[in-house]
Amino acid sequence: MTPTAAANNVAPLIVDAGPDPQNAFDVNVPFVTITICVPGTQTCQTIDHVAVDSGSSGLRIVSSVLTIPLPPQNDSSGNPLDECLVFLDGYVWGPVATADITVAGEKASSVPVQITVPSFSSPPVPGSCSNQSTGGNGNEGGSVDAFGANALIGVGLFQHDCGPVCTTNPPPDAYYDCPSSGCTPTTVTLAQQVANPVSMFAADSNGVLIQFPSVPDGGLLTANGFLIFGIGTQSNNVLGSSVVYPVPDSGNNMGNFTTMFNGASYPSSFIDSGSNGLFFPDSGIPPCPKPDNHWYCPTTSPDNLTAVNQGLNGQSGPTTHFSLEDASTLFSNNNGNNTAFSTLGGPNGSGASSSFDWGLTFFFGRNVFTAIENMGAPGGTPPYFAYNLP
Repeated sequence: MTPTAAANNVAPLIVDAGPDPQNAFDVNVPFVTITICVPGTQTCQTIDHVAVDSGSSGLRIVSSVLTIPLPPQNDSSGNPLDECLVFLDGYVWGPVATADITVAGEKASSVPVQITVPSFSSPPVPGSCSNQSTGGNGNEGGSVDAFGANALIGVGLFQHDCGPVCTTNPPPDAYYDCPSSGCTPTTVTLAQQVANPVSMFAADSNGVLIQFPSVPDGGLLTANGFLIFGIGTQSNNVLGSSVVYPVPDSGNNMGNFTTMFNGASYPSSFIDSGSNGLFFPDSGIPPCPKPDNHWYCPTTSPDNLTAVNQGLNGQSGPTTHFSLEDASTLFSNNNGNNTAFSTLGGPNGSGASSSFDWGLTFFFGRNVFTAIENMGAPGGTPPYFAYNLP
């Protein structure tokens, strides 16, 4: 499972305690280092501890980290263009700018990106944005500690973070026209939307492979892996024995497949390196005591479980085996210094009863592919997820 680390399409990944472990200790977050530049110039900045998220599209940089003057984007009215993006546990808000992005030996030019800002910044976060968040964490992009990263790079299934819907009928958790009088939702062209930088590479642009070795029960201090660009474009990113799970590119379950678990079907399920555990409903597994009550603490640890995933084509893959351990015990291992866990999970949040979130816990010991819509890839028509059995 070890690619040629010197290849131009390979960027090292590390799971560690994050950019500010004294104040915001991270677990199960994969980080990469990137370089951004003012488009067409040598005015550049290298940013480490950029979280890699296969569940979203686009680069988002915490404003306090940014040291170079990225040019802002304006909308069709000539006003500043801001964006609201809602995650499962909170939201981010801030203006859209443009940057050249380099990761490993791959470069994307003039990419729309988001600069995330605190809620008290001007213009303020509209209520139509903040009210969309149900996860309880509020504005996660206001600081490095709240974000748990200096930036986030979304390398998910889609070329743009909103797509055609925002060109005609903008939802409230999307783009805003922001004159001095205040911000209102607006339509935005595809070319102006925050974009998946992978889809803008000159080569190796049809998806990504995230590759981590196995992590034993109990966890590790850190874990090292690879972010490999392209699917079937070089000898280090072939699908091999991985099973392909096509997902819809539109509709209510856009980007999702079905997970069958405990006799129930979860049609809004997905694979997401930006989630730091497995999140799914199981009333038979007790949550941990506070302050770890958003994690599971099974009475039998490890608790060995199984599920079956099914793609849009209706074909089910082989049974997926996974285990959960008592999260409170995991967090105390190695004097509380471990950051990589393959047995970490918790109940999914409100409004997510139809989903099984296969977060970074799932990635350890597997090759996990994410194929981008409309880019063409071996194994079937993207978008799709693919992975092998460990």
